[in-house]
Amino acid sequence: MTFRVLDLAGPDRFAERENPSGVVVAHGDSRASADDRWLEQASFALTETEVDDVRWVQVPSVPAALEELEDRLARWSQAAAVCDDVLRAVARDTPTLTGIVTESLAYSTLQAGSEFKGWLAGRGRATCDDSGDPVLIERTGDQLDVRLNRPRQHNAFSNRMRAALLDALEVANTDTSIVKVVLSGAGPSFCSGGDLAEFGTLADPVSAHLARTRHSPALALDSLARRLKRDCQARIHGHVLGSGLEMAAFCGHVVCRPDTVLGLPELRLGLIPGAGGTVSVTRRIGRWRTAYLVLTGRTVDAATALRWGLVDAVETADERAPATPGAQG
Repeated sequence: MTFRVLDLAGPDRFAERENPSGVVVAHGDSRASADDRWLEQASFALTETEVDDVRWVQVPSVPAALEELEDRLARWSQAAAVCDDVLRAVARDTPTLTGIVTESLAYSTLQAGSEFKGWLAGRGRATCDDSGDPVLIERTGDQLDVRLNRPRQHNAFSNRMRAALLDALEVANTDTSIVKVVLSGAGPSFCSGGDLAEFGTLADPVSAHLARTRHSPALALDSLARRLKRDCQARIHGHVLGSGLEMAAFCGHVVCRPDTVLGLPELRLGLIPGAGGTVSVTRRIGRWRTAYLVLTGRTVDAATALRWGLVDAVETADERAPATPGAQG
Protein backbone atom coordinates (compact mmCIF):
# COMPACT_ATOMS: atom_id res chain seq x y z
CA MET A 1 0.00 0.00 0.00
CA THR A 2 1.16 3.53 -0.79
CA PHE A 3 1.21 5.98 2.14
CA ARG A 4 1.88 9.60 1.29
CA VAL A 5 2.29 12.58 3.58
CA LEU A 6 1.41 15.97 2.08
CA ASP A 7 2.66 19.20 3.66
CA LEU A 8 0.03 21.73 2.66
CA ALA A 9 2.49 24.57 3.28
CA GLY A 10 5.21 22.98 1.14
CA PRO A 11 5.69 22.46 -2.58
CA ASP A 12 2.91 20.67 -4.42
CA ARG A 13 4.40 17.15 -4.60
CA PHE A 14 1.42 15.60 -6.36
CA ALA A 15 0.94 18.20 -9.06
CA GLU A 16 1.37 15.57 -11.75
CA ARG A 17 -1.32 13.29 -10.25
CA GLU A 18 -4.93 14.38 -10.36
CA ASN A 19 -5.99 11.54 -8.05
CA PRO A 20 -3.09 10.16 -5.97
CA SER A 21 -3.71 6.54 -4.95
CA GLY A 22 -3.32 5.09 -1.47
CA VAL A 23 -3.70 6.76 1.92
CA VAL A 24 -2.80 10.44 1.70
CA VAL A 25 -2.49 12.30 5.00
CA ALA A 26 -2.17 16.05 4.68
CA HIS A 27 -0.96 18.33 7.47
CA GLY A 28 -0.55 22.04 8.10
CA ASP A 29 -2.03 25.02 9.87
CA SER A 30 -5.79 24.82 9.47
CA ARG A 31 -6.00 28.61 9.86
CA ALA A 32 -3.90 29.14 6.73
CA SER A 33 -5.35 28.96 3.25
CA ALA A 34 -4.99 25.55 1.64
CA ASP A 35 -5.73 24.19 -1.79
CA ASP A 36 -9.19 22.63 -1.49
CA ARG A 37 -8.25 20.13 -4.16
CA TRP A 38 -5.73 18.46 -1.86
CA LEU A 39 -7.98 18.60 1.18
CA GLU A 40 -10.69 16.88 -0.85
CA GLN A 41 -8.32 14.19 -2.11
CA ALA A 42 -6.60 13.57 1.23
CA SER A 43 -7.72 10.67 3.41
CA PHE A 44 -7.73 13.30 6.18
CA ALA A 45 -5.66 16.26 7.31
CA LEU A 46 -3.86 16.77 10.63
CA THR A 47 -3.34 20.05 12.43
CA GLU A 48 -2.33 21.31 15.87
CA THR A 49 -4.69 24.29 15.62
CA GLU A 50 -8.42 24.49 16.33
CA VAL A 51 -10.57 23.59 13.35
CA ASP A 52 -14.22 23.32 12.34
CA ASP A 53 -13.68 21.87 8.85
CA VAL A 54 -14.60 18.13 8.85
CA ARG A 55 -11.61 17.34 6.65
CA TRP A 56 -9.21 18.21 9.47
CA VAL A 57 -8.46 16.52 12.80
CA GLN A 58 -6.72 18.41 15.61
CA VAL A 59 -3.94 16.45 17.36
CA PRO A 60 -1.44 17.45 20.09
CA SER A 61 1.57 16.74 17.83
CA VAL A 62 1.47 16.25 14.08
CA PRO A 63 4.93 14.58 13.87
CA ALA A 64 4.01 12.10 16.62
CA ALA A 65 0.67 11.33 14.96
CA LEU A 66 2.34 10.75 11.58
CA GLU A 67 4.96 8.45 13.12
CA GLU A 68 2.31 6.38 14.88
CA LEU A 69 0.18 6.25 11.76
CA GLU A 70 3.09 5.10 9.60
CA ASP A 71 3.73 2.19 11.99
CA ARG A 72 0.05 1.15 11.96
CA LEU A 73 -0.28 1.33 8.19
CA ALA A 74 2.88 -0.73 7.73
CA ARG A 75 1.42 -3.42 10.01
CA TRP A 76 -2.10 -3.45 8.55
CA SER A 77 -1.46 -2.17 5.05
CA GLN A 78 -4.13 -4.28 3.32
CA ALA A 79 -6.93 -3.30 5.69
CA ALA A 80 -5.87 0.36 5.55
CA ALA A 81 -5.91 0.40 1.74
CA VAL A 82 -9.33 -1.27 1.58
CA CYS A 83 -10.68 1.13 4.21
CA ASP A 84 -9.50 4.11 2.17
CA ASP A 85 -11.06 2.66 -1.00
CA VAL A 86 -14.43 2.05 0.66
CA LEU A 87 -14.63 5.46 2.32
CA ARG A 88 -13.89 7.18 -0.98
CA ALA A 89 -16.57 5.06 -2.69
CA VAL A 90 -19.32 5.60 -0.09
CA ALA A 91 -20.46 9.23 -0.08
CA ARG A 92 -22.90 10.81 2.38
CA ASP A 93 -25.71 10.59 -0.19
CA THR A 94 -25.00 6.97 -1.16
CA PRO A 95 -28.15 4.84 -0.69
CA THR A 96 -27.86 2.82 2.50
CA LEU A 97 -28.15 -0.59 0.86
CA THR A 98 -25.51 0.29 -1.73
CA GLY A 99 -23.15 1.40 1.01
CA ILE A 100 -23.81 -1.67 3.17
CA VAL A 101 -23.17 -4.04 0.26
CA THR A 102 -19.98 -2.19 -0.73
CA GLU A 103 -18.70 -2.29 2.84
CA SER A 104 -19.60 -5.95 3.30
CA LEU A 105 -17.91 -7.10 0.10
CA ALA A 106 -14.74 -5.31 1.18
CA TYR A 107 -15.03 -6.78 4.68
CA SER A 108 -15.38 -10.29 3.26
CA THR A 109 -12.34 -9.73 1.07
CA LEU A 110 -10.31 -8.87 4.15
CA GLN A 111 -11.65 -11.92 6.00
CA ALA A 112 -9.89 -14.01 3.36
CA GLY A 113 -6.68 -12.00 3.70
CA SER A 114 -3.46 -12.63 5.58
CA GLU A 115 -3.87 -9.84 8.14
CA PHE A 116 -7.15 -11.16 9.52
CA LYS A 117 -5.87 -14.74 9.40
CA GLY A 118 -2.82 -13.61 11.35
CA TRP A 119 -5.02 -12.04 14.01
CA LEU A 120 -7.12 -15.21 14.25
CA ALA A 121 -4.00 -17.33 14.70
CA GLY A 122 -2.76 -15.03 17.45
CA ARG A 123 -6.11 -15.07 19.22
CA GLY A 124 -6.22 -18.84 19.39
CA ARG A 125 -9.30 -20.72 20.47
CA ALA A 126 -12.05 -18.70 22.10
CA THR A 127 -15.44 -19.43 23.61
CA CYS A 128 -18.53 -17.27 23.56
CA ASP A 129 -20.62 -17.02 26.74
CA ASP A 130 -24.03 -16.21 25.32
CA SER A 131 -26.51 -17.41 27.93
CA GLY A 132 -29.67 -15.51 28.80
CA ASP A 133 -31.70 -13.11 26.68
CA PRO A 134 -29.25 -11.01 24.62
CA VAL A 135 -31.86 -8.28 24.00
CA LEU A 136 -34.64 -7.06 26.28
CA ILE A 137 -37.76 -5.41 24.84
CA GLU A 138 -40.38 -3.39 26.68
CA ARG A 139 -43.29 -1.48 25.23
CA THR A 140 -44.88 1.40 27.11
CA GLY A 141 -47.72 3.00 25.19
CA ASP A 142 -46.39 3.92 21.77
CA GLN A 143 -42.72 3.65 22.80
CA LEU A 144 -40.53 0.57 22.35
CA ASP A 145 -37.42 0.27 24.53
CA VAL A 146 -34.77 -2.09 23.18
CA ARG A 147 -31.87 -2.91 25.51
CA LEU A 148 -28.76 -4.90 24.66
CA ASN A 149 -28.35 -7.38 27.50
CA ARG A 150 -24.93 -8.99 27.78
CA PRO A 151 -23.64 -6.73 30.58
CA ARG A 152 -20.78 -8.99 31.70
CA GLN A 153 -19.40 -8.87 28.16
CA HIS A 154 -19.96 -5.09 27.83
CA ASN A 155 -22.71 -6.06 25.36
CA ALA A 156 -20.25 -7.50 22.87
CA PHE A 157 -22.30 -8.02 19.73
CA SER A 158 -22.85 -11.76 19.18
CA ASN A 159 -24.76 -13.61 16.49
CA ARG A 160 -27.60 -14.30 18.93
CA MET A 161 -27.74 -10.62 19.87
CA ARG A 162 -27.84 -9.65 16.18
CA ALA A 163 -30.78 -11.98 15.53
CA ALA A 164 -32.68 -10.79 18.63
CA LEU A 165 -32.05 -7.12 17.84
CA LEU A 166 -33.17 -7.60 14.27
CA ASP A 167 -36.40 -9.23 15.48
CA ALA A 168 -37.08 -6.26 17.77
CA LEU A 169 -36.37 -3.71 15.05
CA GLU A 170 -38.57 -5.55 12.57
CA VAL A 171 -41.44 -5.35 15.09
CA ALA A 172 -40.91 -1.60 15.33
CA ASN A 173 -40.73 -1.23 11.55
CA THR A 174 -43.88 -3.32 11.01
CA ASP A 175 -46.05 -1.86 13.78
CA THR A 176 -46.64 1.76 12.81
CA SER A 177 -48.39 2.42 16.14
CA ILE A 178 -44.89 2.47 17.63
CA VAL A 179 -43.78 6.08 17.23
CA LYS A 180 -40.66 6.09 19.41
CA VAL A 181 -37.82 3.58 19.73
CA VAL A 182 -35.01 3.90 22.28
CA LEU A 183 -31.94 1.69 21.91
CA SER A 184 -29.72 1.32 25.00
CA GLY A 185 -27.41 -1.14 26.72
CA ALA A 186 -27.45 -2.83 30.15
CA GLY A 187 -24.40 -2.77 32.38
CA PRO A 188 -21.21 -0.70 32.17
CA SER A 189 -21.20 -0.18 28.38
CA PHE A 190 -23.65 0.32 25.55
CA CYS A 191 -21.72 -2.04 23.24
CA SER A 192 -17.99 -2.75 23.07
CA GLY A 193 -18.14 -4.02 19.48
CA GLY A 194 -18.37 -7.46 17.94
CA ASP A 195 -17.83 -10.51 20.12
CA LEU A 196 -14.24 -11.43 19.21
CA ALA A 197 -14.85 -15.07 20.15
CA GLU A 198 -17.20 -15.40 17.17
CA PHE A 199 -14.95 -13.78 14.58
CA GLY A 200 -14.03 -16.21 11.83
CA THR A 201 -16.64 -18.81 12.81
CA LEU A 202 -18.76 -18.63 9.65
CA ALA A 203 -17.91 -21.17 6.99
CA ASP A 204 -16.54 -18.76 4.40
CA PRO A 205 -16.46 -15.05 3.48
CA VAL A 206 -19.38 -15.45 1.06
CA SER A 207 -21.62 -16.84 3.81
CA ALA A 208 -20.50 -14.01 6.07
CA HIS A 209 -21.37 -11.41 3.42
CA LEU A 210 -24.81 -12.88 2.86
CA ALA A 211 -25.48 -12.96 6.61
CA ARG A 212 -24.43 -9.31 7.04
CA THR A 213 -26.50 -8.00 4.15
CA ARG A 214 -29.60 -10.23 4.43
CA HIS A 215 -29.91 -9.95 8.20
CA SER A 216 -28.77 -6.40 8.84
CA PRO A 217 -29.70 -4.38 11.94
CA ALA A 218 -28.09 -1.44 10.15
CA LEU A 219 -30.72 -1.49 7.39
CA ALA A 220 -33.50 -1.89 9.96
CA LEU A 221 -32.20 1.04 12.04
CA ASP A 222 -31.84 3.19 8.94
CA SER A 223 -35.44 2.44 7.98
CA LEU A 224 -36.66 3.30 11.48
CA ALA A 225 -34.67 6.54 11.56
CA ARG A 226 -36.12 7.65 8.24
CA ARG A 227 -39.65 7.10 9.61
CA LEU A 228 -39.22 8.29 13.18
CA LYS A 229 -36.42 10.89 12.77
CA ARG A 230 -35.38 12.09 16.27
CA ASP A 231 -37.71 9.57 17.88
CA CYS A 232 -35.40 6.76 16.80
CA GLN A 233 -32.93 7.26 19.63
CA ALA A 234 -29.75 5.66 20.91
CA ARG A 235 -28.76 6.33 24.52
CA ILE A 236 -25.15 5.26 24.85
CA HIS A 237 -22.54 5.07 27.61
CA GLY A 238 -19.26 3.46 28.58
CA HIS A 239 -17.44 1.76 25.72
CA VAL A 240 -19.13 2.39 22.37
CA LEU A 241 -16.82 0.74 19.90
CA GLY A 242 -16.98 -0.92 16.51
CA SER A 243 -20.43 -2.25 15.74
CA GLY A 244 -21.84 -0.47 18.81
CA LEU A 245 -20.90 2.93 17.41
CA GLU A 246 -21.83 1.94 13.86
CA MET A 247 -25.38 0.98 14.84
CA ALA A 248 -25.94 3.93 17.17
CA ALA A 249 -24.88 6.35 14.43
CA PHE A 250 -27.80 5.26 12.26
CA CYS A 251 -30.29 6.52 14.86
CA GLY A 252 -31.94 9.88 14.38
CA HIS A 253 -30.84 11.17 17.79
CA VAL A 254 -27.87 9.92 19.81
CA VAL A 255 -27.38 10.90 23.46
CA CYS A 256 -24.29 9.85 25.39
CA ARG A 257 -23.11 10.11 28.96
CA PRO A 258 -20.00 12.17 29.80
CA ASP A 259 -17.96 9.01 30.43
CA THR A 260 -18.55 7.60 26.94
CA VAL A 261 -15.57 6.50 24.84
CA LEU A 262 -16.20 6.06 21.11
CA GLY A 263 -14.05 4.47 18.42
CA LEU A 264 -13.60 2.12 15.47
CA PRO A 265 -10.86 -0.39 16.38
CA GLU A 266 -11.31 -2.92 13.56
CA LEU A 267 -7.99 -2.23 11.79
CA ARG A 268 -6.00 -4.11 14.43
CA LEU A 269 -7.93 -7.24 13.42
CA GLY A 270 -7.02 -6.70 9.78
CA LEU A 271 -10.59 -5.55 9.08
CA ILE A 272 -12.69 -2.44 8.50
CA PRO A 273 -16.04 -1.50 10.07
CA GLY A 274 -18.53 -4.19 9.10
CA ALA A 275 -21.83 -3.20 10.74
CA GLY A 276 -22.57 -0.26 8.46
CA GLY A 277 -20.11 2.23 9.94
CA THR A 278 -18.69 3.39 6.63
CA VAL A 279 -22.24 4.60 5.93
CA SER A 280 -23.57 5.72 9.33
CA VAL A 281 -20.45 7.30 10.81
CA THR A 282 -19.51 8.94 7.50
CA ARG A 283 -22.94 10.57 7.29
CA ARG A 284 -22.36 12.12 10.71
CA ILE A 285 -18.72 13.21 10.58
CA GLY A 286 -17.58 12.87 6.96
CA ARG A 287 -15.24 10.33 5.39
CA TRP A 288 -12.11 12.16 6.58
CA ARG A 289 -12.73 11.89 10.32
CA THR A 290 -14.13 8.39 9.83
CA ALA A 291 -10.85 7.45 8.15
CA TYR A 292 -8.95 9.02 11.05
CA LEU A 293 -10.84 6.89 13.59
CA VAL A 294 -10.28 3.67 11.66
CA LEU A 295 -6.70 4.18 10.49
CA THR A 296 -5.36 5.54 13.79
CA GLY A 297 -7.49 3.40 16.10
CA ARG A 298 -7.88 6.44 18.33
CA THR A 299 -10.98 6.92 20.45
CA VAL A 300 -12.79 10.19 21.15
CA ASP A 301 -14.49 11.38 24.31
CA ALA A 302 -18.02 12.67 24.68
CA ALA A 303 -17.08 16.32 24.24
CA THR A 304 -15.24 15.65 20.98
CA ALA A 305 -18.04 13.39 19.74
CA LEU A 306 -20.53 16.20 20.36
CA ARG A 307 -18.32 18.78 18.67
CA TRP A 308 -17.89 16.56 15.62
CA GLY A 309 -21.58 15.62 15.40
CA LEU A 310 -20.98 11.94 16.17
CA VAL A 311 -23.54 12.34 18.97
CA ASP A 312 -26.33 14.89 19.24
CA ALA A 313 -26.30 15.56 22.99
CA VAL A 314 -24.37 14.76 26.17
CA GLU A 315 -26.23 14.08 29.39
CA THR A 316 -25.15 16.12 32.39
CA ALA A 317 -23.66 14.04 35.19
CA ASP A 318 -26.30 15.09 37.74
CA GLU A 319 -29.52 15.71 35.90
CA ARG A 320 -29.03 13.39 32.92
CA ALA A 321 -30.41 16.18 30.77
CA PRO A 322 -29.11 16.92 27.26
CA ALA A 323 -26.38 19.55 27.18
CA THR A 324 -26.37 22.22 24.50
CA PRO A 325 -24.36 21.03 21.47
CA GLY A 326 -21.23 22.95 20.58
CA ALA A 327 -20.10 24.01 17.15
CA GLN A 328 -19.62 21.35 14.54
CA GLY A 329 -15.99 20.52 13.94
